[in-house]
Amino acid sequence: MEAATIHRPDPTRGEGERPGAVGASVAGWKPADPGPLGLAAFAMTTFVLSMFNANLVNGKGVPVVLGLALAYGGIVQLLAGMWEFRTGNTFGAVAFCSFGAFWLSFWALEVFYAKQIGGDAGHSVGLYLWAWAIFTAYMTVAALRVSGAVLLVFVLLTATFILLAIGAVGPHVTVTHWGGYIGLATAAAAWYASFAAVTNSTFGRTVLPVVPLGGGSARRAVR
Repeated sequence: MEAATIHRPDPTRGEGERPGAVGASVAGWKPADPGPLGLAAFAMTTFVLSMFNANLVNGKGVPVVLGLALAYGGIVQLLAGMWEFRTGNTFGAVAFCSFGAFWLSFWALEVFYAKQIGGDAGHSVGLYLWAWAIFTAYMTVAALRVSGAVLLVFVLLTATFILLAIGAVGPHVTVTHWGGYIGLATAAAAWYASFAAVTNSTFGRTVLPVVPLGGGSARRAVR
């Protein structure tokens, strides 16, 4: 990729700053796709938390999720979402910013606020999870115009939130465990979507299919 050139005004010629001059003179520059990064951050954090939700590892290790939730699932995914705005991808921007905020809120809830919940904490956590299930469900509709790989992630994630919400309100431990298993499938699907995107970009051709939907590219911005 050719180096970008930025026009700098020459005061000896009476040139001043012109609106849009910098942006207009950055020729040939193309931003990298932040999608694989956002998907990877989401996948890893979801995988680790889901291992605990599925009761496949000792529950005493749950705090290990918090570092991932803050740094990778939260901050990095939020950054990926902001970078998606620069690429013009509305779907990616909304999805990554929102789920980055989800992981940041999960971290804050566990570290600062969980002990302050009075009454039936299960119902409060259930409300939190149901709200995220609703958001994920309507993003699933938008994903019908993105790709099969991304659509699968959102279908599985919607099911995960619903199961975890039911499990929290119950409390239904078995339902929570099933939410963990579906969460693991969600993480696997997100990892695949990330793997496919970064591999296809690196090789410059389709190595791993993502099945574009809606007659457009998987990078279509949903407006």
